[in-house]
Amino acid sequence: MSEIKRYFIEEMNRRGKAGEAFAFLIDFDFQKPRLFRMEGSSDEILWQTPFHRNFQEKEIENKPFLWETESITAERYNDAFYKVQKEIHNGNTYLLNLTFPSRVVTNLGFEDIFYRSHALYKLFLKDRFVCFSPEIFIRINDGIISSYPMKGTIDASFPDAKEILLKDPKELAEHNTIVDLIRNDMSLVAENVSVEKFRYIDRIKNNRGELLQMSSKITGKLPADYAENIGTIIAKMLPAGSICGAPKKKTVEIIKAVESYERGYYTGIFGIFDEKNLDSCVLIRYIEQTNEGLIFKSGGGITFLSDCESEYNELIQKIYVPAT
Repeated sequence: MSEIKRYFIEEMNRRGKAGEAFAFLIDFDFQKPRLFRMEGSSDEILWQTPFHRNFQEKEIENKPFLWETESITAERYNDAFYKVQKEIHNGNTYLLNLTFPSRVVTNLGFEDIFYRSHALYKLFLKDRFVCFSPEIFIRINDGIISSYPMKGTIDASFPDAKEILLKDPKELAEHNTIVDLIRNDMSLVAENVSVEKFRYIDRIKNNRGELLQMSSKITGKLPADYAENIGTIIAKMLPAGSICGAPKKKTVEIIKAVESYERGYYTGIFGIFDEKNLDSCVLIRYIEQTNEGLIFKSGGGITFLSDCESEYNELIQKIYVPAT
């Protein structure tokens, strides 16, 4: 464990034990984690969760919306996809979340996007990235920990889209795998782990249409002293299973070799501890500022049942801004 990671976990535990409220941001590799005060941090970061936010709403000019994207080529994606399939057939992974960056051109600034977007979670790290995530990572309420892995996506405009998604054998295999993985992760920190709700569907509106997303709810009971171990609990469950795959350690190694780019804060997590309870999200639906312009990072889960063209199209479908 790196010294940065060790110190961060210990500091989260200290604040939890002291009953201090704080917000936290952890990147995919756990190399640049950040802690923020609940008050007085809005000059650097803006956030909104279903329960907390650190800003006042402001009126944004309703101007025409330019949105142009340039994804990686189908050939580049195909090459990575078949490398993943080889690893699957060799037994090194059985679910891998494959992602890539796409270039975006828009007339909206990050602040415009942040205020315009309607999402379960919103985050704007100034001059770095904006994120509008639909995916809960974990919640802790009165000692009950819950996770909501999101796996399974379809264009809502398809006739009978919900039924197609629920009956798709690839999507079912992927979802079953991630539910088992999260159950195992949660068993490292909690007792009486169970699947409370299996495969429910959310509808997500965006500037390109609507998507259906499939999730499940898994719960467990934490020990009475969970607050003073809040950092340890989070660390044991990272990286989030839905954005890496299974088995975790080997799958992350394959991801780094195949993707050949830095995820950074994309597919990391953001959360808030309010002195007793915790709420957090997975950082997906994410636009980053780079020296070459804006980059939108997206992807999806690959299993032995995956179709390359469908997975490539899903990566493109996820390049959106939530409808306002």
